[in-house]
Amino acid sequence: MYLGIEIGGTKLQLGVGTGEEPRLIALERRDIDAARGAAGIREQILEAGRLLLDRHDVQRIGIGFGGPVFGDRGLVQTSHQISGWDQFPLADWCREQFGKPAALGNDCDVAALAEACFGAGRDSQSLFYVTVGTGIGGGFVQNRRIHGTNRPAAAEIGHLRPGLDCTDPHDTIESRAAGPAIAATVQKILAESATSPDHADLLARCGGNASQLTTRHIAEAANAGNSLAIQAYQQAARVLGWGLAQVTTLLAPEVIVVGGGVSLAGDEVFFNPLRSAMAEYVFRPLRDSAAIVPAALGEEVVVHGAVALARESNR
Repeated sequence: MYLGIEIGGTKLQLGVGTGEEPRLIALERRDIDAARGAAGIREQILEAGRLLLDRHDVQRIGIGFGGPVFGDRGLVQTSHQISGWDQFPLADWCREQFGKPAALGNDCDVAALAEACFGAGRDSQSLFYVTVGTGIGGGFVQNRRIHGTNRPAAAEIGHLRPGLDCTDPHDTIESRAAGPAIAATVQKILAESATSPDHADLLARCGGNASQLTTRHIAEAANAGNSLAIQAYQQAARVLGWGLAQVTTLLAPEVIVVGGGVSLAGDEVFFNPLRSAMAEYVFRPLRDSAAIVPAALGEEVVVHGAVALARESNR
């Protein structure tokens, strides 16, 4: 048995699994209080972790952390959401507290490992994973091994700058294609366009307040045929598709797995425009070499990946 821990900015999940299948034997979830910082999260890990270890014969621990890490050293670099994690030796801390060997990875990297071992890429030797939600993150796995665990960062597709004119470090794929960017695009369209049925439809979905529009509202409108919402999704998909073309040209993964809330808009609104954009920009010999598919493991993907990391680190 293996214990997988997901540490995010808003939620903490701990699950026990065998590492052989996409099924958790037990799962504990806690909401994170950002005001309590990293120390508060560690208290929650101790409470939930001891509960699970008392009930299950856990051999090793894997951790998926929501921020940059030095995986090979078990060291958190920092968290962009929660204070108190800077240069924290998280793997060593887990070993000391629980008496079990521990391995650490970035949350997107271990999610990629989960999809490679148990999910949409389980039949492939190489997989690139991208999550598209509030932000955009990536991970690359080859032969069930995470790439770049000894580097400060790797596979960070969200931080690619889409074009030579993007000299501002904040002008990235993430800033143009993540959920907040899609919402901002629609809000701008609403502010600049003449009133229309599609305009009225979007405002009705957010109670008349455009600042309250979410990507869920926009995705629902796009799937219902709203042209303004479709336009915003297509714009984001084109930027992300450009990024995936660069990834494919460099790494030639067999499969690209896309997860996160934005991807839930489905094939017509999101995946088909994404595939078209990738095909337009990729190196021609690789044009049909990588399938772009939805993620398979849902909200527990990082926990599954942390379990897989614990298992793979024992080999």
